[in-house]
Amino acid sequence: MITKLLLATAMSVAFAGASSACDFKNDVPVKSLTAGFEAWKAVTDFMAKCGNFTAELDQEFRTKQPAAFAADPALYQIGGVANGTLVPLMNEGTIRPLDGLVEKYGQQLTPNQLIKVNGEIMAVAMMINTQHLMYREDILSDLGIDVPKTYDEVLAAAEKIKQAGVVDYPLGATYQTGWNLAQGFVNMYLGMGGEFFTPGNEPAIENEQGVAALEMMKKLTEYMDPEYLVSDSTYVQQQFQQGKIAMANLWASRAGAMDNPDESQVVGKVKMAGAPKAAVRAASTLWWDGIVIAKNASDEEAEAAFRVAMNGMTPEMVEANNDAAVWLIEGYEPGPLAQGVVETAQAGALAYPASSQMGLMHTALGNGVSDYLTGAKDAATTLRDIATAYTTSAREAGLIK
Repeated sequence: MITKLLLATAMSVAFAGASSACDFKNDVPVKSLTAGFEAWKAVTDFMAKCGNFTAELDQEFRTKQPAAFAADPALYQIGGVANGTLVPLMNEGTIRPLDGLVEKYGQQLTPNQLIKVNGEIMAVAMMINTQHLMYREDILSDLGIDVPKTYDEVLAAAEKIKQAGVVDYPLGATYQTGWNLAQGFVNMYLGMGGEFFTPGNEPAIENEQGVAALEMMKKLTEYMDPEYLVSDSTYVQQQFQQGKIAMANLWASRAGAMDNPDESQVVGKVKMAGAPKAAVRAASTLWWDGIVIAKNASDEEAEAAFRVAMNGMTPEMVEANNDAAVWLIEGYEPGPLAQGVVETAQAGALAYPASSQMGLMHTALGNGVSDYLTGAKDAATTLRDIATAYTTSAREAGLIK
């Protein structure tokens, strides 16, 4: 899988390099739409050094990008994407191949940053991301709890923390209804050893792994804020920063925020470890994040946008923001905040299985998993209804004959 290759490179190689603030003065208005986590803030700040650049950092970017890039002209020239969010843009043909721009302006890029589809460079990766365990080292130490390595151990630790009453809730989780909740199931189901589809793209989730994934997710909710169905990454990050939770499986891109003295009350107390294992492997998925360039932008805009984007991916940016991400950019030196990513990969986490059918499955999961967590349906009915919703969408899309 490309993400494993990327991760291996990021973990084993540290490059040297230098870059000026910006090597050209941009005279063409350029806008970007990306996620809003720390790494994107760092990268877009360096893009802005070139001038005439506006960054929109929005956690709902994935729902806004398809229409924004389908507009003619496109509403943004640069998009921030990951494994899964690249797929709908590819399917709609709203992003352009980057081979010519890479040849002209991307000499500093490493081969593992070049995301190719059917032989063409369609995206440039900047970092590896995954959800892994973050925990309050002081709380676990005070209570004599070893860092959990499995979800059964997470439950045991959560019960001990609950009995001690040292935080509001032992656990946090990105279980917001929709994309986040679906991702929670994807992680747990793959960790249980499940597979999503038959060779003919029929759904394959109605099995013991699917039931086990739902049951474990529900057991975990007993130790969370009762409002877990509105809990996204920012919600969990702030729970940590405000000292309200002791553990969570959270995106590695949020790790740096724990030690930000301007907004965190737990500086130096939150540590990183691998994602806990379910029945078979680490219950997480490996992702890359990077940039694409809109097809419905003029060639002049596309060239300016790519040059601006490259200024966001320099060794100078990495030097200033080394711990904001597990970078794939020259100059990165892995530190303690990368430990969870390394351990998650070593524990067998798979790359997110991005595809057109997975996009439809992800939507069906996001709409359906909450029925089991709230007690509206039993596990078998929940999985059957999700499979039915997926099948309907897949047939409409021509993915199932």
